Order: sequence, then structure tokens, then C-alpha cells
Amino acid sequence: DSYRQVGRISDAIIIEEQVVTDTERVLGPEHPNTLTARGNLASSYWHASSYWQAGRISDAVTIFEQVVTDTERLLGPEHPDTLTARGNLADSYRQVGRISDAITIEEQVVTGIERVLGPEHPNTLIVRGNLADSYWQAGRISDAFTIFEQVVTETERLLGPEYDLTRAVVDALSALAQNPPDA
Repeated sequence: DSYRQVGRISDAIIIEEQVVTDTERVLGPEHPNTLTARGNLASSYWHASSYWQAGRISDAVTIFEQVVTDTERLLGPEHPDTLTARGNLADSYRQVGRISDAITIEEQVVTGIERVLGPEHPNTLIVRGNLADSYWQAGRISDAFTIFEQVVTETERLLGPEYDLTRAVVDALSALAQNPPDA
């Protein structure tokens, strides 16, 4: 993560690939930590992944798809790690222009995460914001604004106006308002 933050993407990829290899060797290919290491190779929670920044988009999507498959099988469809993996897959689909696929997954993730973590959990708010972004990219402007406004209201109420997540959502809503999608 440190290498990625300072722009040393190639170094970050090498280390993440080694972590995956070592974790698979020591813990096995189906251990939850191995799945996490694979997911980390393809992305970081709020940061762009090494693969995205290095232009290895198809590699990242393939890893995300495999992590989702393995996590669902090993932990179940509504485990928080499974929901996170699905959310990451949806984000990767959005990044490559597969907006319809992203929306389908994100709608399921929102329902699942609300049930598992509750409607006011910060991760729930993040997932709702991601769904709003996908709606925006799909040209569903009204739906996107409705969700973003709800997320802003909830994050301000629950976390305060100065919390990083609140500021990020407010900034995203402002940016979207200034840059409507090509329709």
C-alpha cells in the first residue's frame, strides 16, 4: 500500500504477488487470508488497485471474479467478506464499462449488507454511494441523486459533517452535479 501511494506501482504489484504466493503456500488456496490477499492484489478498499493503475484491467476483473466465487463457496453468500468481494467486482465492472452488470451486483450487495450490517453502517453507506455512481453512469440521474442525497444526510447525521466519508460523499455529489453523464 505504501508503494502504491507513492506511485511505485510495479514494486507494489511484485510484493502483492509474492504475498499471494506465500499465503497460498502457507495457508492454502482457500484460506480466507489467501482470498483477502488475492483481493488486495486486485484492489484496495478506497484506493485504486495496482492492476488498474498499471493498466492490467482484465487481470483485475478475473481476480475479482475468482475471489467472489471462492468467497461465496467458502464463507456463504451473505458473509461480510463475500459482500465486500462482490462490491469490488461490481466496481471493476463499472471501471470497464459493464454498468448494467455493476448495477445488478450492487443492488444485491446493498440488500445483503443492509441485512447483515444494518442500514446505518458506514460500509452500507459506501455501497449505496457506489450504486448511485453506477446509476449515474447508466443515465439514471434521478435515482442517483436520490441515493446520494440520502447517503449525504445519513453520513452527516451518523458521522458528522467533517468525517472523511461524509466529505467524500458530498464531494462526489457535487462533482456529479457539475458533470452530467453523456446521455
